[in-house]
Amino acid sequence: MRILIVEDDFTSRRLMQKLLEPVGECEQAVNGREALDAFEAAHREGRPYRLICLDIMMPEMDGQDVLKVMRRREAELGVAPRDEARIIMTTALDQPRDVVEAFYRGGCTDYLVKPIDKKILLNKLRECKVLGA
Repeated sequence: MRILIVEDDFTSRRLMQKLLEPVGECEQAVNGREALDAFEAAHREGRPYRLICLDIMMPEMDGQDVLKVMRRREAELGVAPRDEARIIMTTALDQPRDVVEAFYRGGCTDYLVKPIDKKILLNKLRECKVLGA
């Protein structure tokens, strides 16, 4: 499985990579623009990401905007809903407005508040059918 970790903080990015390496092939982006470039390149190569872990507060372009662009682009490419990337927001923001924005206006698959707990992350991956039971 191909995974994109989008996180501007080096320590958080490395932690996510350590947690997800046993699950799949991890690639990284440090801001929203890099994430969109990687997302587009993956689709051009015919190897789209199955899982994207996306921070909200980042330079260049925040995660909420990146999420919306990714979902719009998948629709333009004719990606069926069952084949869309599973996008999990990974953020320190846990205010209701942020959660509502991500789920209902952006179309994220799930939402995790930092610090990321390995057990909770793996449960979320099972729930969104990225991992087997």
